[in-house]
Amino acid sequence: MSSLAATGDAVEATEFPIPAGVFAETVTSVKHYTDRLFAFRMTRPASFRFRSGEFVMIGLPNAAKPVYRAYSIASPAWDEELEFFSIKVPEGPLTEHLQKIQPGDTVLMRKKPTGTLVHDALIPGKRLFLFSTGTGIAPFASVIRDPETYEKFDQVILTQTCRENAELNYGRELVENTRTDELMSEFVGDKLMFHASATREGETRGERVTTLIENGKLFSDLGIPPLDPATDRGMICGSMAMLREIEGLLQARGFEEGANNKPGTYVVERAFVD
Repeated sequence: MSSLAATGDAVEATEFPIPAGVFAETVTSVKHYTDRLFAFRMTRPASFRFRSGEFVMIGLPNAAKPVYRAYSIASPAWDEELEFFSIKVPEGPLTEHLQKIQPGDTVLMRKKPTGTLVHDALIPGKRLFLFSTGTGIAPFASVIRDPETYEKFDQVILTQTCRENAELNYGRELVENTRTDELMSEFVGDKLMFHASATREGETRGERVTTLIENGKLFSDLGIPPLDPATDRGMICGSMAMLREIEGLLQARGFEEGANNKPGTYVVERAFVD
């Protein structure tokens, strides 16, 4: 099957066999948001099932032994296609090539989804906080487009911190499209809130979400009460430093980590960082 393989600065079509036991899917669209971020959609195998918030291993058929990396599925479980949101790493074993894909190209995907950012890992609550940095918003792109999220929670608060303002555009589009989507709008109503901050520019310069929690600005900006483990649940995905800091803030307020086999008041995805 034809695929992309890099030789120097050129990208050439090269034939490599599709490995056994994986899906080989076709890219349907690609959108570049910045020189560091892009999203793409691809066909979904008819037999593939997953829970919103899970991730899969994806790769490219550009070597005899393809490189696979963990990617959160950004599309909801009901979507007919699969969506992914990725960072671009100039010399990354996978992203160096993945960022060059075009509609019609082939992407490999292992068959088993997994992950902790799922409803089953949380005990019931009233508000769901989704804390993200960078491409850590990807699993939450799935979660906020899942009707079950709004059946289980009265409010859904999505936060994203990036370095630059343009890096927040994927999240802005995501939230706007979710609120206006013909299918989702009746579930979402006014339940979905979005707080975006860019640490290097704009009005929120220098204010990471951890700072916004500590100084209370996150809650005053949105007009909501501070975090309360009696009513609130949290999901965390992003850089390792952010994961540790948010966890510390939640634990200091009485939150307890959950898992698929033991639900709690917050969950964190440790499989990868952006």
